[in-house]
Order: sequence, then structure tokens, then C-alpha cells
Amino acid sequence: MSNSPNGSLEAVDEKSIEAVNTQKKGPLSFLSGAITSGLLAWLCLLISQKVVIYFSLHSPTYNSPIAQSVASGFKTLVIGISFLATFTFGFIGLGLTLVFIKSLFDGKSQDPD
Repeated sequence: MSNSPNGSLEAVDEKSIEAVNTQKKGPLSFLSGAITSGLLAWLCLLISQKVVIYFSLHSPTYNSPIAQSVASGFKTLVIGISFLATFTFGFIGLGLTLVFIKSLFDGKSQDPD
């Protein structure tokens, strides 16, 4: 496809991009995102619990203080990241649930365009 000198192809592309960008998300989209995020938060919580149990049962013992320090730092990093993922997905799920509830009340009061 070649572009015409008057730029009609660019105008069509800009209009279709603008139409896609102005579409509003509905309550069903918020609900599905909240459910997905909640399930991922629950999965991350299970993984985080398993990681804590594993590291508490298998504590590393090294003769070198440097190796012991590195192992302790690695353990802290892995546990922290797993709980950070749990918190992140849970917080996103909570936010999407609130937006879902808000969209149910806002949708009734607005007139369709």
C-alpha cells in the first residue's frame, strides 16, 4: 500500500487508533481482571508459604562467613520477592474489585452516547 499525497491513509489510521483508544472498559472487564489477579495472589501466597517452609527446614550452614552472608542475603531476597508478588497481585485485585463496584453504580446513571 502506498500513501497518497494528501495523507488519506494516515488519516484513516489515526481515526482507527483514536477509536480504539476511546473505547471504555466495561464492568465485565474489571471483574475478570479482579478474579485473575486474585487467583494469582492466592497462587503467589501458596508459593511464598512453601518457600518459607523450605528455607526454614533447610538452613544453609557454611564454614565461610562470606558464604553464610551471601546465602542469608539470597534467602531474604527470594522470600521478599515472593511476598512482594503476593502483595502486588492482591492489591491490584482489590483495586479492580473496587473499580468494578464503582462501574456498576456509574453505569446506571450515565446516558449512552
